[in-house]
Amino acid sequence: MSSSFPSFSSVTSLPFIAVDIGNARTKLGLFDSDVPDECLPEPSRTLELAGRQPDPEPIKAWLAEVGPHKLSWWIGSVNRPAATRLTDWLHDNRPDEQITLLAAGDLPLAVSLERPDMVGVDRLLDAVAANSLREPNRPAIVVDVGTAITVDLVSAEGIFLGGAIRPGIAMSARALHEFTDLLPLIEMSELTAPPPALGTSTVPAMRSGLFWGAVGAIRQLIERLSECMPGDPQVFLTGGAGPTVAELLGPHARHVPHLTLAGVALAVRAAGT
Repeated sequence: MSSSFPSFSSVTSLPFIAVDIGNARTKLGLFDSDVPDECLPEPSRTLELAGRQPDPEPIKAWLAEVGPHKLSWWIGSVNRPAATRLTDWLHDNRPDEQITLLAAGDLPLAVSLERPDMVGVDRLLDAVAANSLREPNRPAIVVDVGTAITVDLVSAEGIFLGGAIRPGIAMSARALHEFTDLLPLIEMSELTAPPPALGTSTVPAMRSGLFWGAVGAIRQLIERLSECMPGDPQVFLTGGAGPTVAELLGPHARHVPHLTLAGVALAVRAAGT
């Protein structure tokens, strides 16, 4: 591994909840045990809440199965209203527990940009996790296929260099509907299999353009970003359509389902030093 972090045994906040608040989903992961330094931490239990401002009430039933532990909450958010709703709920329902809203300066990551604080913290958390996965002295490209699609470059030294942001598949589908007169709104948020490239009617043609257009953009961005670095970058994908896209990119691409939550956990681990 290219990065070394202290073990969770040095962190006093076990167990803790990592939270990834996006624009369409909020994901929570329980981290309740130590892991070896050479392994990416994975949540023992997860919960996903859908919506731009999801109702936090399902968290009660989810936590009831965890047991009467006092938890700490470590939150990475790109959705301020949803983060405010969750923190307000936590203050009302679990007032004795620590809440930390993570920012760029809290992460074990060097960022080679003028304004690291203006980068989506989810992109930075993905880079933190990628640094623990990539081979030594080898750069990485991190693709998050979510509401927006981000393709970011991490140097062989583990420095976040920036990348590209484009509309996600579902966002593009809404745009086709809202900015045209006749094109329908189609569901594209979850894809388990690629649609045929040849659309023989309007909806299949839309699905083809949306899906394969996104895959083509990701491929091209990976190719262009790879030209910025010596060596062959490793490619890591996460997000809703990540498994499908990873298969299409070939064996050099690896899907990591809880990459952002793992980045939060690594930030917690670093905070314990």
